[in-house]
Amino acid sequence: MPRSPKIYVKACINGARTPDQHPALPVTPEQLAAEAVAAHAAGARAVHMHPKTGDGVDSLLPEQVDAAVAAVRHAAPGLPLGVTTGFWALPDAQQRRKAVESWTVLPDFASLNWHEPGSPELAEVLLGRGLGVEVGIFHAEAAQSWAASEIAPHCLRVMIELGADSDAATADDLLAMVAEARSPAPVLLHGLDESCWPLLEHAGVRGVQTRIGMEDTLRLPDGSTAADNAALVSAAVDLLSR
Repeated sequence: MPRSPKIYVKACINGARTPDQHPALPVTPEQLAAEAVAAHAAGARAVHMHPKTGDGVDSLLPEQVDAAVAAVRHAAPGLPLGVTTGFWALPDAQQRRKAVESWTVLPDFASLNWHEPGSPELAEVLLGRGLGVEVGIFHAEAAQSWAASEIAPHCLRVMIELGADSDAATADDLLAMVAEARSPAPVLLHGLDESCWPLLEHAGVRGVQTRIGMEDTLRLPDGSTAADNAALVSAAVDLLSR
């Protein structure tokens, strides 16, 4: 599908969801690779994924991360690829840092939720390994802390990540706070479930990057269940192209 240079959609193809929530949720390296290829063909410019154990639980351990990244790399050479560092997947700051240090097949970037324990230190590890840092800002306190940090000038992307009950006004408040930091990184705005499509549309209005995929919603704008990530990406590109 042709993509306007003004539209930047990243595909978030699974998130912390588990297979019982949708039969097409990718879990295995092969499934992740197939969904990444399909999402890219549908218009996604980059892919973000959560490597998982066989039962669909998020993992930061090198066994799962290396296999998932290698599979996508083989299937889609050159596609910008990122993985999670979510604290819930390994809820110990020191163990999380050691796991990331043990990755041998590296993605291009990793998401890092600034409010989670040990995130500033983990950002240094990621940057030291040559990985881009996509910092996740969930609320005003995190925005203020990140803006005052030494990491702010060195991020690949700043993601304003809002919950299901958030709205455009909340997004605008955080967009203003992030802008005041004067980071050179582009900003990405996205919501979750009920707020997903309204905030994606608002990202288009504000001229910032956005994302879509089964991590953020399982439903298309009309409320029907999406068949897969490619369907979500296609719907997002169509909406932003209007």
